[in-house]
Amino acid sequence: MAEPPMVLAENVHKSYGRTEVLRGIDLAVERGEVMCVIGPSGSGKSTFLRCVNHLEKINGGRLSVDGRLIGYREKNGKLYELKEREIAAQRRQIGMVFQRFNLFPHMTALENVMEAPLKVRRQPRAKARVAARLLLERVGLADRASHYPSQLSGGQQQRVAIARALAMEPALMLFDEPTSALDPELVGEVLEVMKALARDGMTMVVVTHELGFAREVADTLVFMDEGVILEQGPPTQLLTHPTHPRLQEFLSKVF
Repeated sequence: MAEPPMVLAENVHKSYGRTEVLRGIDLAVERGEVMCVIGPSGSGKSTFLRCVNHLEKINGGRLSVDGRLIGYREKNGKLYELKEREIAAQRRQIGMVFQRFNLFPHMTALENVMEAPLKVRRQPRAKARVAARLLLERVGLADRASHYPSQLSGGQQQRVAIARALAMEPALMLFDEPTSALDPELVGEVLEVMKALARDGMTMVVVTHELGFAREVADTLVFMDEGVILEQGPPTQLLTHPTHPRLQEFLSKVF
């Protein structure tokens, strides 16, 4: 029997009041795949990402990660929301990196990376420390372990945030515009870490405006606008020969 996709969205809807932000999203992300999602501001990209780990509740449809419904259980054809601790347990396999780094300012880089394994997984401190040092080395910050966030550049803080997400050994990584808050000269160092994760086979969904990164790293490129997917496929195909007029218009403004 074939393994289910790592992420499966089936007719996903999300509204805020009368405003429908997601209008029937159907999407599958295979294991080891890197999917980049592009589109104008307000198209629903970040909302969809937040729905994948139930930071936002969907109003219709189904979302599964690793073959399991996220945020809900099904009984007699109806969906019932899980308890908060059950949702938290599901989120442990989903790492998320936000636009803002959200590091604990009173903790060093090492302590930030250690925190979740210590508190959530009850890892012994010595084991968590060794693992955190290896992760900081992996993101090129072995020499910044004892620095506080205020002593780090934006790019370094974002790399600590990536290491912190990896500390829970997730099966899936979600990136929500991870370079949008960075000065241009710091963008490259974060993208290099993400490229290395892709080479290592990490399943990733990346909301980004970095089209060069998407072209180089993504297996699949998705273009969203006004809460729907208008086009998806290989990045080179979409970026050089877009078929949907809205994508053609979008690319003419960003290139």
